[in-house]
Amino acid sequence: MEPELCTLLPVDRTSVAGEKIMGQRHCWVMLLLLTLFFWCVMVTREEMPRAEADQGLCLGDFDYGNVLGKAILFFEGQRSGKLPRGQRVKWRGDSALLDGRPENVNLVGGYYDAGDNVKFGWPMAFAVTLLSWTATEYRREISATNQLRYLRSAIKWGTDFLLRAHTSPTTLYTQVGDGDSDHQCWERPEDMDTARTLYKITSSSPGTEAAAEAAAALSAASIVFKSVNSNYSRLLLSKSKSLFELADKYRGSYQGSCPFYCSYSGYQDELLWASVWLYKASGDSNYLNYVLSNQGWSQAVSEFSWDNKFAGAQVLLAEEFHRGKSNLAKFNNDAVSFVCALMPGSSSVQIKTTPGGLLYTRDSSNLQYAMSASMVLLIHSKTLSEAHVDGVQCGSAHFSASQIREFAKSQVDYILGKNPMNMSYMVGWGSRYPRRLHHRGASIPSIHVHPAKVGCNDGLATYYSSTDPNPNTHVGAIVGGPDSNDRFGDLRSDYSHSEPATYMNAAFVGAAAALVPRT
Repeated sequence: MEPELCTLLPVDRTSVAGEKIMGQRHCWVMLLLLTLFFWCVMVTREEMPRAEADQGLCLGDFDYGNVLGKAILFFEGQRSGKLPRGQRVKWRGDSALLDGRPENVNLVGGYYDAGDNVKFGWPMAFAVTLLSWTATEYRREISATNQLRYLRSAIKWGTDFLLRAHTSPTTLYTQVGDGDSDHQCWERPEDMDTARTLYKITSSSPGTEAAAEAAAALSAASIVFKSVNSNYSRLLLSKSKSLFELADKYRGSYQGSCPFYCSYSGYQDELLWASVWLYKASGDSNYLNYVLSNQGWSQAVSEFSWDNKFAGAQVLLAEEFHRGKSNLAKFNNDAVSFVCALMPGSSSVQIKTTPGGLLYTRDSSNLQYAMSASMVLLIHSKTLSEAHVDGVQCGSAHFSASQIREFAKSQVDYILGKNPMNMSYMVGWGSRYPRRLHHRGASIPSIHVHPAKVGCNDGLATYYSSTDPNPNTHVGAIVGGPDSNDRFGDLRSDYSHSEPATYMNAAFVGAAAALVPRT
């Protein structure tokens, strides 16, 4: 029987039957739309963990607050050491509790770099710097999503390790674990029995990039904790100054983590990057003077990454330029060049996009470059908007702050599912996402489910080579991403496209936070 609502319709005098049919159809459509609307409201309000809600089908956009929470959660799955009571990633357990013992130092904690079980200090520090930058840049937005305490926890897990690693004014431990032997094995961190070889830099064996990045991480984090833990904030700033002195006084390019993390851009970018963060954290004009006296180091670049920090330093200094420090014009101009190198339609564009619209810098773990670029573009567009600057000029093309923001947003949306594959490149987001993550811990049953040891060769034969989906969903992990034609095979063996990394997620956290609506 038809509802009374759909029978009480106005009808046409000349065609009663026909008009009644049209009116009823119209009514049913309206009822369907109203039902869908109220269903969407209820789903969003209750934050049900459904793929439809994740994909944002109801409101026509993504729930960036939910996205942000998942991206931050990823870091709990990467933790090394004794896990805290509040650990939310339950498939992980305690691991590497003796790190540092061969040299009588405590190097327990920190983060496993990617899908392996090595702790690489240089990229880890970069991830911490990005997370701290996000926490300071978007504190209000992150607070509105109730994620600020989790973000601070993710930062502190990294800074605590960096503090332990800086064992003396002229020593910084930069790596725990041998990359070669680790990469020949497929073991859970909890079962790990490969060599936990220690690597360090000293005054006689320098590594300026690693020391300067650690200085940047601690100084940026000191800003994050200044209002909530002033003693810890002061400790971070003090150790940051010590690390910067080590980096600057004993200059030498860091090659200790080659062939996995080799310095290609040199150390001048890290020195500028660290000095900017020290200036922001301390207010000490000596660090700004350092930047000014070395502004010739600044280069126009087209990428921002764990190796090349120029764009980050330039965008930070462009903010100071727009606040009235006209002597920083060189850095502002270089920040504009970075924007122009990325924006489609720019006369000086250097980074092309895939047919589906994704920035494509290089094939190996390309999403790290797309996300770090997006994070920087979003911050710079915010700076331009707040300074009431009418965008940037790239030859004959002009890009407003809102256009820059929309392009960066399109990169985030691509990762979340708006792409030719119609899949998410964030694990656990939407109904279609990578199921065979190149990640040891995620691909082997949890130690809580399968307590028997899984050895090196057993892991390779039984789990690495398996075509089954991973037994543990590493929620929030961003993979390396598709190829230049927007294709993705979801193969565990394809580490260039299927492996996550801390610095990749850290950049994504920054980009996602920028898209959370302000309240």
